[in-house]
Amino acid sequence: MPKIRSIFYLVCLCFTLLVSGLMASAGVADDPEQGSLNKQERLEWFRDQGFGLFIHWSLDSQLGVVISHSLVGASPEYTDRFFNDLPKSFDPDRFNPVDWARLAHLAGVRYVVFTTKHHSGFAMFDTKTTPFGITNTPFHRDITKEVFDAFRAQDIATGVYYSPDDFWWLHQHGKTIERSVPEVQPRNNPGLMQYDQAQLRELLTHYGKIDALFLDGEAVGLRDLAWQLDPDIIVTRGAIKTPELTVPGMPLPGAWETCMTMGTAWQYQPQNEHYKSGGELIRLLIQTRAKGGNFLLNVGPKPNGELPIEEEERLREIALWMFVNSDAIYAVRPWVITNEGNIWFTRKKDNSALYAIIESDTPWPRATWKEFTLHSVRATEKTAVSVLGQNDEVVEYHPEIKPKSTWHQEKDGLHVRVMQTQRLQDNFRWPNPAVLKITNVEPAFVPPHVQTTGSTPESSGQQAMLQGDVLDMGDSSSLEVGFEFRPILGEDVNSRSATWVATPTQIISKPGPFKAQIEGLDPKGVYEFRAVIRHPLLPLYGAEITMKR
Repeated sequence: MPKIRSIFYLVCLCFTLLVSGLMASAGVADDPEQGSLNKQERLEWFRDQGFGLFIHWSLDSQLGVVISHSLVGASPEYTDRFFNDLPKSFDPDRFNPVDWARLAHLAGVRYVVFTTKHHSGFAMFDTKTTPFGITNTPFHRDITKEVFDAFRAQDIATGVYYSPDDFWWLHQHGKTIERSVPEVQPRNNPGLMQYDQAQLRELLTHYGKIDALFLDGEAVGLRDLAWQLDPDIIVTRGAIKTPELTVPGMPLPGAWETCMTMGTAWQYQPQNEHYKSGGELIRLLIQTRAKGGNFLLNVGPKPNGELPIEEEERLREIALWMFVNSDAIYAVRPWVITNEGNIWFTRKKDNSALYAIIESDTPWPRATWKEFTLHSVRATEKTAVSVLGQNDEVVEYHPEIKPKSTWHQEKDGLHVRVMQTQRLQDNFRWPNPAVLKITNVEPAFVPPHVQTTGSTPESSGQQAMLQGDVLDMGDSSSLEVGFEFRPILGEDVNSRSATWVATPTQIISKPGPFKAQIEGLDPKGVYEFRAVIRHPLLPLYGAEITMKR
């Protein structure tokens, strides 16, 4: 019987590798939803959660170095010290995941994604597959179990981050440490595929209910195992779009997730780090939700297990904003447009309320009126307007003021008059967005739609012709259209850092194709581009496409 089981296993493994190769060559990496077995009802649940906490932590946090990637191109001496010496000193004696989980719950986090194994191959969980893991350190405890137990106690769903790439495995088998090249992928290394599948099986069977799986690498052969073990699990990276460090310019269809650092680094870095402000992070959360995505915000614990004070402070600023305004974040979907200038919209998925989230470069002084015109909103007889967090009845120390919100409908949109009355900070200068809740309204206009269709390079490689297509004009008689492009050479497939460059625009008066030529390209460069409509209310984008060279 053992021999028969071994033969059966080898047959299954060969079949998995064959399918992996076929699906990879068919472009699954470019279209992660291809072949997905994510259940629609589970994806809808995921979209309702809206806000997740990413935790990047591994043994090289001791060095304040980029997580795992320092091994690529490293000398033999560095590699030996990394694999043999670092585990001996990893002992996070101030690790208390209960503190993390309580803070996350206060901040409104609905799910957590923890790096159980990053590219280095160091296992932050108890595994029988490798000695290179947390149980062979002075700490010797199962960090993953303790994290998941603590977050579940706060009613926060659990997610596994897992890297199919494994630098320790490559090193042990005499292979050059590298990423994103065929020679090191599991589909081309049966031993690595078997190793990854064994680890994933441990993670999905020994740690209770796992709600989400984030596969940071080639997912085929692993995501199918995950769905086999738990048909209700949601595979995020590997089956939906998960852009890093950027929010797409347009709502993406279905479930998707933006992964965002608080500073520039994923793992703890004590030097050369520049953190985004709490206000910036709140605005990124708002804009992601307005475009229909989930916001997965990263923290990087210190090697002793504490969160850096900068990250704790930002989570607490988010906590206050979410304590007041979370109705505009949970169980919402995009409005007919994402924003009108600095006013962003979300709507309850049951259409019971529309939220207008008002960003500003300066604090809104308490007890002062502001008036807004929402051009995309039309009132009905039952429309009501209020400001989240306040009762619209009193202003502290100002009994003479009656701060009731009012509205009236005009041809150019819904006019609202509101006052922010709630005192959230001692200096009366709370800087973050206020949120209007508006019920029983309907869209006031039909937006146009544009599609990015393709590109044609010139022979020199320094020019290219970009092509787009206006699918419909909405209710506009003319539109200003053009393109934006940016270099992506050297970027991770999910990460973007370069700014967009706009082409000159043109005016069109009917649906149909349009194009523009761009020049000065690097013949060896790689670029992506998107079509854009410069609508008076906001830019409207087509999908982002890699330029064919």
